[in-house]
Amino acid sequence: MHTPAIRSRLPDVGTTIFTVMSALAARTGAVNLGQGFPDFDCDPRLPALVTKAMADGLNQYPPMAGILPLRQAVAGKIEALYGCRYDAETELTVTAGATQGILTAVLACVQPGDEVIVLEPCYDSYAPNIVLAGGTVVRVPLTAGRFRPDIAAIGAAITPRTRALIVNSPHNPTGTVWTGAEWQQLADLLAPTGVLLISDEVYEHMVYDGVPHVSASSIPSLAARSFVVSSFGKTFHVTGWKVGTVAAPAPLMAEFRKVHQFNVFTVNTPMQHALAGYLDDPAPYLELPAFYQHKRDLFRRGLGATRLALLACEGTYFQTVDYRQVSDLGEAAFCEWLTQELGVAAIPLSAFYADGREQGLVRLCFAKRDETLEKALARLARL
Repeated sequence: MHTPAIRSRLPDVGTTIFTVMSALAARTGAVNLGQGFPDFDCDPRLPALVTKAMADGLNQYPPMAGILPLRQAVAGKIEALYGCRYDAETELTVTAGATQGILTAVLACVQPGDEVIVLEPCYDSYAPNIVLAGGTVVRVPLTAGRFRPDIAAIGAAITPRTRALIVNSPHNPTGTVWTGAEWQQLADLLAPTGVLLISDEVYEHMVYDGVPHVSASSIPSLAARSFVVSSFGKTFHVTGWKVGTVAAPAPLMAEFRKVHQFNVFTVNTPMQHALAGYLDDPAPYLELPAFYQHKRDLFRRGLGATRLALLACEGTYFQTVDYRQVSDLGEAAFCEWLTQELGVAAIPLSAFYADGREQGLVRLCFAKRDETLEKALARLARL
């Protein structure tokens, strides 16, 4: 039998370092701090609401854009937090996770030959999304060592072919959070252009030390050109549910929905009803910064007893560390050594760069039970 060959749309994509490290952690019994999701359960009220929705017969297709009560709840939440009112009917869509939301936004606005700017290091789906749309990836590095946006460098990368810019704050993998002043500088830069913004804000409720999250939605001139992406999975510890939202002005959302309806069409019904009911109480997301700051501080205190140098962690549930006082191995090799010899899995920061640049940095996830973190810290104390 002969299987016809196909020309790959993503010829440079293979097995990711995330898959490799998770498999290595499983084989060696390592504490897996490479995984970017919690090892603890969500609020039991959430699955109870899902069960109730199923028992109530809410098991058929919902509207393509998502059930209206959920979109209304999200619109109210965004207005309360960021001062921007989106129309639930025409400007909000429920997505099959944030990653699908980002892909759909890219496919909706990028034509073959268009350029899209990404800020490295960046989440690994951005560039393949742009390639699938026929666009050209333009990479601008965040400032070395501090990983802050370089507005001048972004401006220098904009050309007549630039269609969009993808921004992520709070930032995976480095944990930096854009300030209001940085957002305003970006707004001023983009004001005379037709460049669209895709704002990945999935860690919006994980910002620490009393600092509020600044959303693209909170700056009118940016909101007018933005697809703002959020994640219930990240916020409510249910990453496996794969439910998110995208907010955008009606003309942008109309194009987004054209792609969405032929991509996933819609998102599972019972979980939408559960989330709509759960959002009646704002406490779970308003209390999330304190919940994760406790874990961040516990983890950082323990790491402080090692020779790992801590980079700032302003948001997300990731801690980046500099291991160059410990080893001169490359980042991937160090992660393998750390997993095999100390029993703690991490992710090399080089995985978030197209050129695999080496800086002696690795990412650790602290979205884990306290006892998991304590176990990992006991092993890392050998450093």
